[in-house]
Amino acid sequence: MTQQVPSTEPELAGVRNFRDVGGLPTVDGRRVRHGVLFRSGHLAHATEEDAAFLASLGLHTIFDFRNAADQKLEGPDVELPGVRNVNLPLSDPADGAEFWKMVRDGDLDQLRAILDDGKGAARMIDSYRKIVTERTAEHSRVLHALAEDSVPALMHCAAGKDRAGISIAVTLLAVGVERDAIVADYLESNAKHRRYKVRRSGSADTAYTPEVMALLDPLFDARAEYLAAAFASIEETWGDTDTYLAQGLGLSPDSRERLRARLLD
Repeated sequence: MTQQVPSTEPELAGVRNFRDVGGLPTVDGRRVRHGVLFRSGHLAHATEEDAAFLASLGLHTIFDFRNAADQKLEGPDVELPGVRNVNLPLSDPADGAEFWKMVRDGDLDQLRAILDDGKGAARMIDSYRKIVTERTAEHSRVLHALAEDSVPALMHCAAGKDRAGISIAVTLLAVGVERDAIVADYLESNAKHRRYKVRRSGSADTAYTPEVMALLDPLFDARAEYLAAAFASIEETWGDTDTYLAQGLGLSPDSRERLRARLLD
């Protein structure tokens, strides 16, 4: 039996952006069950207390959407006994390695060149669109796994905002959660205590200037326009959500019903 967890958010010292997505409403009046679907940032810096809490959730599977560059930067997830770890990179293995080095080094001229005048937000929107349209095999694998046996499950990437955010959104779409509720859950990643801590190698004088932080804001914000771009790509490519799930992700009506049975009250 799935363990029910408190709705209050735990205080995790080394894991950012953790939350249970239980309680979200569906269009037919049901709700996502508490204790079956969690999301967070990476688990590489989890403390012993964090790991003990995560172990208490009775997780079956952790889906890690980080790529090789992320894992090299942050390290592997802590190991939890009896939990299956599935790494499904939603961006190319070396994608962003040079870019994030530039961010950590705080090269202001380069940051201006690639992020100023709306280019940072445009970069994020393009990324969201690509993940939805190009990573259908990965999302299909996640949904089929959840429908079969992989709950309770935790989905995470580095910050728990973008790749995990899209994957959670896709999962919630598949079980019929209201679109506004999906967006509201996604936007919770903006809370100050949830945001990703970027490791900077520049000096204190250059690393956190207001201009640098303003340039980086589009990368660390959860913006409704980003998720809207992903949803728009689904509609532009497949016409509607049902066709996306059926043709894009190969999710049969039976599998979709099993998924709903696993995740909904």
